[in-house]
Amino acid sequence: MTKNFPYCGPIRSFLAMLPRLHSVHRCGPGLLLCLVFLVFLQVAVTHAESDGQPEPAPPDLTTLTIEQLMGIEVETVSGASRYEQPVSEAPASVSIVTADQIKKYGYRNLADILQSVPGFSVTNDRNYQYAGIRGFGLLGDYGTRVLLMVDGVRQNDPVFNSVFIGNELVVDTDLIERVEIIRGPGHTLYGANALMAVINIVTRRGEDLDGFEVSGQAGSFDSYRGRMSYGSRFDETTEMLLSGTFFHSHGQDHFYQEFASPATNFGWARDCDREQAGSAFLKLAYRDLTLEAGYVKRDKDLPTAPWGTVFNNPGTEATDSSLFVDVKYQHSFENGADLMSRFSWNQYNYDGRYVYDQAEPGDPPLLFENIDKVRSSWLMGEIQVSKELLKQHRLIGGIEFRDALRLDQQNFDVMLNLDDRRSTWNAGFYLQDEYHILDSLILTAGIRYDYFESFGGTVNPRVALIYSPFSRTTVKFLFGTAFRPPNGYELYYSDGSTQKTNPDLHEESSTNYELILEQNLGKRFRGTLSGYYTRIRNLLTLVDDPADDLLVFRNIGRAELKGVELELDKKWENGLNGRLSYSFQETRDLMAGERLPNSARHLVKLNLLLPLVEEKVFLGVEEQYTSRKKTLAGNETGDFFLTNVTLFCRNLLKNLELSGSVYNLFNSKYSVPAGGEHVQNSIEQDGRTFRVKATVRF
Repeated sequence: MTKNFPYCGPIRSFLAMLPRLHSVHRCGPGLLLCLVFLVFLQVAVTHAESDGQPEPAPPDLTTLTIEQLMGIEVETVSGASRYEQPVSEAPASVSIVTADQIKKYGYRNLADILQSVPGFSVTNDRNYQYAGIRGFGLLGDYGTRVLLMVDGVRQNDPVFNSVFIGNELVVDTDLIERVEIIRGPGHTLYGANALMAVINIVTRRGEDLDGFEVSGQAGSFDSYRGRMSYGSRFDETTEMLLSGTFFHSHGQDHFYQEFASPATNFGWARDCDREQAGSAFLKLAYRDLTLEAGYVKRDKDLPTAPWGTVFNNPGTEATDSSLFVDVKYQHSFENGADLMSRFSWNQYNYDGRYVYDQAEPGDPPLLFENIDKVRSSWLMGEIQVSKELLKQHRLIGGIEFRDALRLDQQNFDVMLNLDDRRSTWNAGFYLQDEYHILDSLILTAGIRYDYFESFGGTVNPRVALIYSPFSRTTVKFLFGTAFRPPNGYELYYSDGSTQKTNPDLHEESSTNYELILEQNLGKRFRGTLSGYYTRIRNLLTLVDDPADDLLVFRNIGRAELKGVELELDKKWENGLNGRLSYSFQETRDLMAGERLPNSARHLVKLNLLLPLVEEKVFLGVEEQYTSRKKTLAGNETGDFFLTNVTLFCRNLLKNLELSGSVYNLFNSKYSVPAGGEHVQNSIEQDGRTFRVKATVRF
């Protein structure tokens, strides 16, 4: 940073404040937001008035060559408004992770991708990986308040509303073109579960591969992954992508102090961490018609002895499988209208196998298995129309339905404890208008009505005012409400001995406010500042009923989220990239009057991408800091730093890509809070691990 750089003063002022953020947070995020907002405002004014010279006029695009036009970088997002638009005009706080970043930073799955962006944290209980957003990540929850889509196809199942971010995700990470992470409520356009965020995975096309692609990788704990893909564009109207992936990991041995006795192998769970997964993906496009299908099956042994199962027994395991088939028709008419219609069939199955010992203390083991089974399938259909009117309005509206044909839950051991079979449906209508009041002022307003057979109807609006006082400055004010319906597990699961049903549950609801300032600080240098406030009512909570001592879900919880997110992103012409983000998160359980468990107040993330050999060799470095989190027992896990390093090479040999990654480079020892199904108060995460990967095209 040179002395004559016009933003040195305010940026240095802000950096000088960072060491004191720990004390500033005691005054509340409002003060922190004001301080940082003033810094950004000074930057914007400095830029607009620098040297008293007017800003240079934008180039006349009609005079540029094709090469010059291709060099203009305008980041766009399709998931915020259901059509492609510049990120600066999107009515949301958006992060985009591209296929190039996935390769160069060595991201292994969606969990790694989410962990790298502001406001997200990831935990692993040795069964699944879970994403928390803006400090909200309830233990025992399967991601029910985030909507996950693959090319616009909803992936949340109707029984658990699960969001899969590990090897149980239906799409291999190598097939991802980009991931759009849209914070805040997205209910107006997407409906249920888009309460905290929408994650849209955009997959690669057949022409991106243009032939065969084979990938192999090996890593710590005897982990191996292989993938074979074929893609091609056959003519101007037809293209195809077909891919298959297999993964296997022997896993590692784990020590848990809570089981450190001779009767439980002195706390060591050995050979109880195996994981295996296989997936297939198809994408076939002909003119305006696209057929897309994905399948994944994943088996995981559970080393933590959850739900009171026998410790150090590899028989306790979970099996998940997901399948979707989607047919989409999309056409643009001569009058400027765009039509999209789609129909999909989806399936999710779960098998949980739990090993228990019913012997009396001192007697020989008398083992038996308890089995959980879920079988679900559902249909989804949607018709959507969008059109530009009077050069000022962009209208989009649609109707969609979901028919859960099968919601079957079973639990049995020596006898049948649960056999619940049912179906349900819901439908929704949405309308949104993007109104360009002035060249520098956009009003986006939308509303949605949903009807659920299980609890009735709900109406939710969204309003966004986007103002650009200067050509490089954008201010967004966002307001919206959202909801999450109770899922099949919360409504109908009962095993007769520990938990009972509550079919009278109704939806959770939230009210959300957000203020965003986006500032281009110079060529390829961008800063974003967000301040948000969210209040959640009727939070579904698992409680003990004193009338019969059975667990039951009830709408009794209330939570409050407020915080600040700051991100600085710089791209140099020599290929060097850097991104720095800081998140301050204050979450409170309003019923208990205390901080929510599994919520870190501070997240700091630094990403650096260094080109070592131009267009051939790159070094990706990540540094992540997470502050302490409260556990269910009321104590805290320690704060920690993580350092990940990836060396990525391409074009050293024709059509060959090589990479080597070290995760948790300095072998930091750290733990995350455990859910109520565990004896452990916290669960230790992975130490230093390795991965090498090779990809070749034919």
